[in-house]
Amino acid sequence: MPPALPASRLGRTVRGSGPALLLAHGAGGGIDANYGPIMDSLTARHTVIGPDYPGSGRTPRAQAPLALNGLADELVATAVEEGHDTFAITGYSLGTPVAIRAATRHPDRVTALVLTAGFAHPNPRFLLAARLWRDLLRAGNLEQLAAFLTLIGLSTPALDTLGHDDLDTALKTTAVTIPPGTPDHLDLLIDHIDVRADLAALNLPTLVISTTLDQLVTPHHHRQLAHGIPHARYAEITTGHLPFVEQPEQWATLIRDFLHVSHT
Repeated sequence: MPPALPASRLGRTVRGSGPALLLAHGAGGGIDANYGPIMDSLTARHTVIGPDYPGSGRTPRAQAPLALNGLADELVATAVEEGHDTFAITGYSLGTPVAIRAATRHPDRVTALVLTAGFAHPNPRFLLAARLWRDLLRAGNLEQLAAFLTLIGLSTPALDTLGHDDLDTALKTTAVTIPPGTPDHLDLLIDHIDVRADLAALNLPTLVISTTLDQLVTPHHHRQLAHGIPHARYAEITTGHLPFVEQPEQWATLIRDFLHVSHT
């Protein structure tokens, strides 16, 4: 029997009409940051419910450490509170294990999954990057953190197209827009994410989207998801970890077309 749903404390945006689509964003991101560039495309066919994790966007920072089950349940509760008993979930980066856990804990509610730049469990390379991210943040070294995130977040081709002034602007913007809940997101990612045992239990239409030039969550992780989830479909985008920056139209098209097929 699925667990009882809590009251959701998550601030959210709700837009569009049609079948419900619940969004799960990445660590140190937010709904506007991670899905804003493709929101118009998604809302053309769907009622989109976008909850911000604690400490990002519209949601105050949590007073206690985040737990994967609790965050997954709150995500589901947000959609139910908005009047939707069933819905697809699209998860990006940290949002992929959150979406997977939501689907395994509430299988009667989740109708489809789209998992982009995702992972089931961070490998040593990913943990090294995440710990460096957390250490720079704890030290308050936001300029170096912005440089690190830009270097590892963008693909080499995208970064090489930036002029000097554009790069400086991007670094300054990154440094001043880090959500206050980012340390909590990273603690969750580093210490508590392992959904490898959930994968075989997923029995619903699933699309895994690999960001093929990703230097943070590398394609190794994407293939692990695709191989572990029964009958999962697999697609690729030539982008780094930030498809909403580098390839937003292609990303939106993959999500929209898959959900259209899965609902017909």
